[in-house]
Amino acid sequence: MLGSRLAAAGVALVMVVGSAAAQPARPTDPQIAHIAYTAGQVDIAAAKLALQKSHNAQVREFAADMVRDHTAVNDKALALVKKLGVTPADNPTSEALVKQGEENRARLAKLDGAAFDKAYVDNEVAYHREVNGALEKTLIPSASNHELKALLETGLKIFQGHQQHAEMIAAALQ
Repeated sequence: MLGSRLAAAGVALVMVVGSAAAQPARPTDPQIAHIAYTAGQVDIAAAKLALQKSHNAQVREFAADMVRDHTAVNDKALALVKKLGVTPADNPTSEALVKQGEENRARLAKLDGAAFDKAYVDNEVAYHREVNGALEKTLIPSASNHELKALLETGLKIFQGHQQHAEMIAAALQ
């Protein structure tokens, strides 16, 4: 049941991003930057919760990687928008990500031990799958600034590795 709710949150990301892309005007670079940054912040918050709650070495290592890697990508994104003089624009997709992230953390916070570990890792698989799909299909193709597009492409490669890592841990936790 928890897994289906988490997957639904990821599907909502694709639907919201996809609906924004289906409109006559595709997402703007400031909107794309904010979506990407927000997605990273949501994952950092979940990872910090995992570092507080989990005692599983694999889960803790993965969570530490999430904090490190998403913080690094977000720091590069902030530096880029500052360099370009762009103000990231809040939008329905970033707002939905924040809301879903808060709901997910509230559900995870109620779990302990192996149940927490499994739910966290399952969420990471679903979340990275959906975010990676949104990057590939909507955000990268919609970005008009070549530096933003390059940053998103680099992030996608890193996040695809996260998805694979999460899938390996999920298989080990079965």
